[in-house]
Amino acid sequence: MNEQPMNEQESLKLITDMIGKARRNFHETGTSAILWGSVIAFCGLMSFAQQRAHFYIGFDVWLLTLAALLPQVIISVREARQRRVRTHTQEALNAVWQVYGLSLFALVFYCNTVGAVEAARLSAEGAELYQKVNGELRVVQPRIPSYGSLLILLYGIPTLATGIAQRFRPMLVGAIFCYTFFIISCYTDNTWDLLLNGLAGIANWLVPGLILRARYRNENRTLHV
Repeated sequence: MNEQPMNEQESLKLITDMIGKARRNFHETGTSAILWGSVIAFCGLMSFAQQRAHFYIGFDVWLLTLAALLPQVIISVREARQRRVRTHTQEALNAVWQVYGLSLFALVFYCNTVGAVEAARLSAEGAELYQKVNGELRVVQPRIPSYGSLLILLYGIPTLATGIAQRFRPMLVGAIFCYTFFIISCYTDNTWDLLLNGLAGIANWLVPGLILRARYRNENRTLHV
């Protein structure tokens, strides 16, 4: 039995369906952006509150970023199994977000490790760092200068890449906010850097992610009509 060639309308419908299926990835559903936006916003704002109100919740809240890697992997695997059409752009964005996750893990590890290692090295050499507080000298542990700025700088990379590749204006605007917060953080102390981290999570990921999620649901309703 010979197959009949598709007419123009059938060809257009096929192309539309293929594009619709190809668009179903975690970058465009907003899941990844909402995940990271929520985690970073919570960590930044909670850390800022602890510094300003002088309380401690009992653990380093930024360790939650490491816990977020597990659902990120689950999301990636699940969406990869459901995806029937895969483009080079999607593969590149997958790699960008995976590298971002590893880089964030490495930077958080760096910030939580280098200070203690440097203090141990100084102690082994018989040296100590002192800070004058209310006229008294106190021994202090070496600090990582502007580590909050480094985190904000890292946040903007996957968002800007996704915004450019997907031509999605909210992510481009979010990335601009993120880099603006980075510049501001270079002139503020670590306490205010934490607040800027929380705001960066909201502007850079959470808001664009919610917009992406709403658009994704609308597209799904259209495809199933």
